[in-house]
Amino acid sequence: MPLNQFARDVKEGLSSSPKRLSSKYFYDARGDKLFQQIMHLDEYYLSRAELEIFQTHKEALLTIMDHGVPFRLVELGAGDGLKTKVLLKHFLQQGVDFSYAPVDISPDVLEHLQENLLNEMPTLKIEPLAGDYFKVLADLKFKNHTHSVAFFLGSNIGNFLSDTAIAFLSSIHDNLQKGDYLMIGFDLKKDPKRILNAYNDAAGVTRAFNMNLLDRINRELDANFDTSMFDHNPIYDPMTGQCRSYLISKQALEVHVGALNETFSFREWEPIFMEVSKKYDLEEIQELAGKTGFRLVQNFFDQEHLFCDSVWEVI
Repeated sequence: MPLNQFARDVKEGLSSSPKRLSSKYFYDARGDKLFQQIMHLDEYYLSRAELEIFQTHKEALLTIMDHGVPFRLVELGAGDGLKTKVLLKHFLQQGVDFSYAPVDISPDVLEHLQENLLNEMPTLKIEPLAGDYFKVLADLKFKNHTHSVAFFLGSNIGNFLSDTAIAFLSSIHDNLQKGDYLMIGFDLKKDPKRILNAYNDAAGVTRAFNMNLLDRINRELDANFDTSMFDHNPIYDPMTGQCRSYLISKQALEVHVGALNETFSFREWEPIFMEVSKKYDLEEIQELAGKTGFRLVQNFFDQEHLFCDSVWEVI
């Protein structure tokens, strides 16, 4: 029986040196619930800061985005839509002619989001699009010439290493039209202790979120990871702005993955690289826009300057 993509990626990651797993697999049903809990933790300032930006600057954002012609607001990785809802309601109240196209890999997430949004905003024109970001953007570009505003929020850009971020944003650029906008959420460099606490909360929810990927491998790929034998260890490098999360084997052990018919050996204190969350300064944001074919229009901040939503224009 051929292996699915999850199995292939686990095989590749655990066979690598150093070992790694892809953070995109954090989000099964339990992972989704744990991440919702993380977003409400005292230590996890990111979601609150970005929500504050939307609440405080919704009028200024509308002024930039609304040129008096119909436009489509495309949100890449829509999730629960909590923050975007602030803008959607404001745009509707102001009589703006726009439609909302949330994009997500998961059709279930989109169905749930559409139902919730239409309950609150029955007049919202919504067109959920399930699939790969670039394919969806390319399809929209070639189907019609509606002005587009794309959102990539929540510091998701931080989950890419530098070269990958440039390639990703260049692909978004190539699938938008001249004059279209892209708004990206960036977590800013700040007190290293505050950053580390956001990924190592006292209640252990982020630890459980990481460990859940091992549980998922156990469930879906018939493995025998013992999560009590692993420690969750995030580290932050203020030079690069990278916060990296690892699961570290507390002793030498072997893990059998039945679906792969393979056994993987771990040395004592051997790490599995789980995720990167890069933090940016304003110079890096400006540089990233220039390298990927955009003009930086305006940066928006929360009161504490913890977070930045940066609006770029395709040139």
